[in-house]
Order: sequence, then structure tokens, then C-alpha cells
Amino acid sequence: MIFVTIGTQIPFDRLIEILDRIAPELNEEIYAQALRGKYKPKHFKLIDFIEPDEFEKVFAQARLIVAHAGMGTILSALRNSKPLVIFPRIASIGEHRNEHQKATALMIKEKNYAYVATDEQELRELLHKDLHPLKHIGDTASKSLVKSLEDFIDFNM
Repeated sequence: MIFVTIGTQIPFDRLIEILDRIAPELNEEIYAQALRGKYKPKHFKLIDFIEPDEFEKVFAQARLIVAHAGMGTILSALRNSKPLVIFPRIASIGEHRNEHQKATALMIKEKNYAYVATDEQELRELLHKDLHPLKHIGDTASKSLVKSLEDFIDFNM
């Protein structure tokens, strides 16, 4: 199953419409949690809001996560070792207030933390592949980060 999650604050019709065109090519269920916009998908069900417990279950069961460039989803995918495809919103076409999602996606791609698609063809190619998680992070900060913070606090006290 491919789990699509794009937040509950702003619809993302461009992504939903692209996924709806690709869905018939895939031999896999798409489960999408997204605020409804103007476009209504024909090939998968769109759910406005999933309760946190159910969200965690679906996330755990998914083979692949597709998401906007929201840090909550990015961190969840990295913590849960889930392959993640980021499809950032673009402010210049009215999908967000500024271009922070494009910047986030670029940084994530450069650091090889997740896959990034910026158009229909790139997304189609990724969805037809057997993707694997690129990175994993733990639930706590690294020892080196904790040590740096402790040293900083000790120095400034």
C-alpha cells in the first residue's frame, strides 16, 4: 500500500490529480489522508483526517510514503525506516505561502534522506520502482549533539 499524507491545513490538488492519473498503472492500493480540494480522485479514496492511532497503523503498514515536504512526515518516515517520496508544494503557483517546501525538498535530496519528485514523470518513475529507505534516525538526539549542547550550556553558565 502507498500512503499519501499531505497535511490537514491546505489542499494539494496538483498532487492528488497526478496520483489519480498514475494509480491505474499501479497494482497497489493508494490510501490518502489529505484535506479535500476541488479535485476528487477516481482511483483511490481520499480521507480528510485520520485519528492519530489509525494514522500510525496505516503509516506502519505502508510500503511507501508519499508526502508534501512537511517535516513531521519526513521525520516519521526516517524514524520508521519507511521509503519516502517528497513532492513539494510550489508557492509560485499558489500551493503555499512561500517556497520553503522546495528548499526543504532540495536539502533532503542533497543529503540523500528521501526521494524527491517535482513533476508527474518523476513521481511516476519513482512509484514504479521498488524503493527502500535511504536513511534512518533514532528517537533521540545523537550523543555528539547532546555533548555539544551540554558543552555550550556549561560554557555559558
